[in-house]
Amino acid sequence: MKCNTFWIFVLTAFNLLQAQEGKINNHIYEGNTKVEDGALVDAEKSYRKALSLAPETPTALHNLGNTHFLAEQYEEASQRFFQTQKFSSSKEDKHKAFHNMGNVFMKKKEYQKAVEAYKNALRNDPFDDETRYNYALAKELLENEKPPEEQEQEDNKDQKDQQDQEKEEDQEKDQNDQEGDQENKDEQDPNKEGDEGDENKDEGEPKNEGDQNKKEQDQQNKEPEKQKQAPKKGQLSPQQVQNLLDAMNNQEKKVQDKVNAKKVKGVPVRGKKDW
Repeated sequence: MKCNTFWIFVLTAFNLLQAQEGKINNHIYEGNTKVEDGALVDAEKSYRKALSLAPETPTALHNLGNTHFLAEQYEEASQRFFQTQKFSSSKEDKHKAFHNMGNVFMKKKEYQKAVEAYKNALRNDPFDDETRYNYALAKELLENEKPPEEQEQEDNKDQKDQQDQEKEEDQEKDQNDQEGDQENKDEQDPNKEGDEGDENKDEGEPKNEGDQNKKEQDQQNKEPEKQKQAPKKGQLSPQQVQNLLDAMNNQEKKVQDKVNAKKVKGVPVRGKKDW
């Protein structure tokens, strides 16, 4: 008699559990249907009914989080996704929860938290392409994110570097101009000390007419070449031109890097994970 009573109790409890589980699944199914119809408020009510029967049901928690996310209620969505991964036993469910937590943090522009959430998602599923894409995007946005004070300091440094570069180029230009003036002056003076010594030395020696003609011809060939190499006053030397081009290229690269950093902020985060 006692044995029969025990089995009756077990069967009754099992039937009650099945009935309750059926109600939970029905409420979740109703919520999913409401979401598809765009009735987010009614969907939230259905999921809450399911949770009132079993507060730790991962499916109801996750889908309620998705409902909050669609309604742009990001704080509530983050809490539900956190509860989902806490009560889930499968890696697949944990991966979905962490992925969607990352999406919430991206919406809130909390890139450090987004990076950590996507990293946890990848620990549970390293091969999900959407998660890997979002993780890389969150890391890039985090690296490009700088406080206003730091950005201002960097801009001031760039401006100072540019001024130093221009000052250095002006000094180099003045030096080249002075050297060019000196060379032109020397070329126009026929009575240089070195030439006088050579002439005095040559007076006491017999000169070979052929050697003398060859020496004069070599001297004439060297003078145009020397004049060609000396920069004219007010004209930049090849080295100065190259320095200016390098400075312009460096400045253009810095501007392009800033533009690219702004552009990347418009790259969309890839989709949420549905249950």
